Amino acid sequence: MSAFLWSPDFELGHELMDRTHREFVALVNALAAASDAELAQRLDDFLTHTDAHFAQELRWMKSSGFPPLHCHETEHARVLEVAQEVRARAVAGDLEMGRVLAREIPDWFRDHAATMDAALAQWLRQTQWASAA
Repeated sequence: MSAFLWSPDFELGHELMDRTHREFVALVNALAAASDAELAQRLDDFLTHTDAHFAQELRWMKSSGFPPLHCHETEHARVLEVAQEVRARAVAGDLEMGRVLAREIPDWFRDHAATMDAALAQWLRQTQWASAA
């Protein structure tokens, strides 16, 4: 699998969101490069980050009154559900599902960042909402 490269297209003009997204990309790359023995740990790292990442965005959406909160939140919940299932299957010996996640999640991220996260970043700028991390 080729590396999931950070692109300037991912920059949304929200410093903390952009930093969190860079971490997400790095963790996807670590997952993609993991040996069989490391795969479950890399999935745990990915899940820990992604859970905190999505919780952070949810706090921003709720506290700023972001109108399409429920659509964004639902998409996050689906990704976490899939990743948790992949992790459970990897622990049970089905490592290929972890490899599939590492291959497929970059496409999801590109679309999600360009649409839902871009809308959130714009909303936060327009409303001049100041995040408190």
